[in-house]
Amino acid sequence: MAGQVRAVGGPVGRPSPAINDNPFDDVLEQVDRAARVLGLDPHEVELLKHPKRQVIVSLPVMMDDGFPRVFTGYRVLHDNTRGPGKGGLRYHPDVDLDEVKALAAWMSWKCALLDVAFGGAKGGITVTPSELSAGELERLTRRYAAEIFDLIGPEVDIPAPDVGTDARVMAWIMDTYSMKRGYTEPGVVTGKPLVLGGSLGREAATGRGLLVATREALHSVGRRVESARIAVQGFGNVGSNAARILAGAGATIVAISDVGGGVLRSDGLEIAALLRHRQEHGSIAGFPGSEPITNDELLTLDCDVLIPAALEGQLTEDNADRIRAALIVEGANGPTTVEADEILAARGIRVVPDIFANAGGVVVSYFEWVQDRYGYYWTEAEVNARLEEKMVAAYGRLMAALERFNLGHDLRTAAYTVAMERILEARRLRGLYA
Repeated sequence: MAGQVRAVGGPVGRPSPAINDNPFDDVLEQVDRAARVLGLDPHEVELLKHPKRQVIVSLPVMMDDGFPRVFTGYRVLHDNTRGPGKGGLRYHPDVDLDEVKALAAWMSWKCALLDVAFGGAKGGITVTPSELSAGELERLTRRYAAEIFDLIGPEVDIPAPDVGTDARVMAWIMDTYSMKRGYTEPGVVTGKPLVLGGSLGREAATGRGLLVATREALHSVGRRVESARIAVQGFGNVGSNAARILAGAGATIVAISDVGGGVLRSDGLEIAALLRHRQEHGSIAGFPGSEPITNDELLTLDCDVLIPAALEGQLTEDNADRIRAALIVEGANGPTTVEADEILAARGIRVVPDIFANAGGVVVSYFEWVQDRYGYYWTEAEVNARLEEKMVAAYGRLMAALERFNLGHDLRTAAYTVAMERILEARRLRGLYA
């Protein structure tokens, strides 16, 4: 397949070696597979393959050296049949339109599967954020928010943090939008700082959701989290919180990698100490008492559960036949290519798909949006309990679809059937505006 370069070896996110992969091609193939299972009319399926809106904007920014530099930004609204668009904003040098289209589509399926009243959207800017000063990053963010001002809003499309962005970036977007509106509008973004209308539990929500997904998947094969040996690829917000929460639940985290390298300790890594090491040194590499491990070695490590929580396209036809984990729980969006899915299925390795496994973030983003609209905020215990309820119910729907369509261990297709049926039912009820 033609398209962008995705890393499968070396530190996370570095192309060594690399494959050519267009993630939106994977989306289309996954839709077709589920459509065949559902016996859908090809004309209905065609509607699901085309984003409602795709926007590319040029972003001239005055840099600290006094010279302007132009960046490219994207925002894609895939579907808004069931509610306003929802999706993160990614700052990464590999961001392009095909990636953002794929991420927006995955958000559509994710929201429908979890029964969240949002559609799917996504945004991104092609940039290496670590190379910009705080001032440059703020000017870039505000310019992007200004360029897409008419396309976002609490009733239209709601950005959130993703790779390379955080609560501070969301605060800048909220402020820019609010200044142009003439009043404060906290619901324009989620993942905000608490003092600006953010939700308790939001920062760790994706990691907490991964705990529920891992626990439920292990339980369905007669295993427990407490006895699981787990490897985590990626140590950003998702990977670090997943590792911390899973370790707190009794799992043994044997290996973790980030952009600087990976670490291995067969009797388990101490996550709190690892977080301190990263804060002091900028990477987990060289963590005392651990062995160094490459990204490729981590992905093929002998363990019970592998959690790819970095970027898409990490498990491919080049390494799928060497995966030794019994269970893969997708913390990242699209970490497993279609070709890898086929190989893993043939080998009997169960994959818990991204549109369920990492949905904790969008579920609590929905809770944050609801709280902003009410002006009433829940305790962290309430947020976590509601998240648990949503995740467990969605896993039940997955297992029911697995049995209904006799899909064996193909949880991804099961997830797509549930999500696509929901969206198509809503479209049929609304009809086609002409």
